[in-house]
Amino acid sequence: MATLPDVTTVPADLDDVARAVVAGSARARSELDSLVRIPSVSAADPGVGGGACRRSAERTAEILRDAGLTDAHLLEVDGAHPYVYGSRLDAGADAPTVLLYAHHDVQPTGNAANWSSDPFEPVERDGRLYGRGTADDKAGILVHVAAIRAWVESRGALPVNVKVVIEGEEEIGSPHLGAFLEQHAETLRADVIVLTDLPNWKVGWPGLTYALRGMGELEVTLTALAQPVHSGMWGGPVPDALTAMVRLLATLHDDDGRIAVAGFAADVRPPTLEERTRLEELGEDRDEFRREVRMRDGVTFIGDADVSLWERIWRQPTITPIGIDAPSVADASNTLLAAVRAKLSTRFAPGQDPDRALAALRDHLVAHTPWGLDCEVTIGERNAAWTTTPGGPAWDAAVAAMTAAYGRAPAALGCGGSIPFVQPFSDAFGGAPCLLTGIEDPATNAHGEDESLHLGDFVKACLAEAFLFAGLREHLAS
Repeated sequence: MATLPDVTTVPADLDDVARAVVAGSARARSELDSLVRIPSVSAADPGVGGGACRRSAERTAEILRDAGLTDAHLLEVDGAHPYVYGSRLDAGADAPTVLLYAHHDVQPTGNAANWSSDPFEPVERDGRLYGRGTADDKAGILVHVAAIRAWVESRGALPVNVKVVIEGEEEIGSPHLGAFLEQHAETLRADVIVLTDLPNWKVGWPGLTYALRGMGELEVTLTALAQPVHSGMWGGPVPDALTAMVRLLATLHDDDGRIAVAGFAADVRPPTLEERTRLEELGEDRDEFRREVRMRDGVTFIGDADVSLWERIWRQPTITPIGIDAPSVADASNTLLAAVRAKLSTRFAPGQDPDRALAALRDHLVAHTPWGLDCEVTIGERNAAWTTTPGGPAWDAAVAAMTAAYGRAPAALGCGGSIPFVQPFSDAFGGAPCLLTGIEDPATNAHGEDESLHLGDFVKACLAEAFLFAGLREHLAS
């Protein structure tokens, strides 16, 4: 007989569903392994919808069909990696319709030498599953699958009408989301949206996220020469593009790490008293924070010292250089570089207009380019921050479900990351409430090397979503 986690308190009349979740956990784990083995790095093949991302979408559709969504299939948008859709709509007209979201694309692996094992071969160590996408966000897919399958196998039906959409380009900023919505919004229309792509507060302590920062990207190219030239023969009076780029990037922040771009943060909305109180209630253990983020001894925090760490992450913007095109050390030659390109990632706080902020950043880069070099700036994908107010019937149902599964109430959290899907879909469905739940924790290292999933919390997340279906029926019926 399936054994429930010791902390789980099964809601009334759901014992069979709970035991079906636990009994199916090995199958869910096997399906997760099969997805992780597909290197669906959307950035490696942007815009063409082929290769590993298509194989990942096809495998996801197969898993959804096996869970009881007989209509699972790919939704295509020109130039995009495939979305996957499936539904089960037999709960009745008085039952709410719930849209379940996750994404099947993943980040690049980074430095392969920093992984303890092959990033696309899932490996279990000390109760965690390691591999790219184990948590972000292929586990999110399997949370939906496990909850659906448990209801279908134990009751033959779901208490709510369910639609599932699995995106294939979230990790590159959802560039085709507008076109996708234009084509498929009516198909996806729902009363509440559940997105399983966020962190929990700690291992064993779930989180419900009420705020996301927005995201933008920008590329800047500096050109000094028509071609590289000998650094000994010409170095001294002749500027090079790499030195200029380093100097330019250094102007983005002051000595304390605060943004020094005029106007970039002009429209940031300060936290309300209620929002600030919510942050303070979480506390701030800086030593624990340093351990969780793996900061080396002696490295100091940056930013506004008068603002808490959580407010800096969740409520303030950032500008971060994330890549430079220049010769590697191994490939370096004694030349003055003619041109260098850098990519900047920005995060937007609540209140910020991404277009206005990126224009301010572009103007700063052009104005601060040293020595008369040519500066070319290209603005990429962007989306605004999203916030909601914790509370309401859907939120209350989620709190009850997570409390039952984890043995403690979820923390109300912000998140420094971005999910471009959230705001457009909520708007398209008339402000449908969005429940942002998690399968990550501070040790997950999403987007970094040795990404991992806590397998115990994975089972609890599956239980919580199965309980949530019943709670949403109770709170939102008719």
